[in-house]
Amino acid sequence: MEYYFSKTINISFDEALIRVTDVLKSEGFGVISEIRMHDKLKEKLGVDFKKYTILGACNPAYAYKALQIEDKIGTMLPCNVVVQELTDNHIEIAAVNPIASMMAIQNPELIRIAKEVTDKLQVVISRI
Repeated sequence: MEYYFSKTINISFDEALIRVTDVLKSEGFGVISEIRMHDKLKEKLGVDFKKYTILGACNPAYAYKALQIEDKIGTMLPCNVVVQELTDNHIEIAAVNPIASMMAIQNPELIRIAKEVTDKLQVVISRI
């Protein structure tokens, strides 16, 4: 089982960030964190890196259900979505596969929730 699913699109990096955020919202996710790795790596290490942003996406209803079942599940939240520039206007969007993450916990109730979240994230990726 793959730990992520992805899609490549041909738009600018900034347009991709906007599109991903909008599609996440339409599926009930909010972006609660944004890490611009290319900026952080430049700041901390002085190295140049391709445009690469990690969006922390959270669907509050599912997060709440999961936290009620397993209080340490927060170690695996939020769902990360990566937007990276492969070349100019050639952008890859990749989302974590929650089912793959939850397999380590072995809690059938969480697997059910992970399946629902996975379905939603797959819709996000397909709509981008």
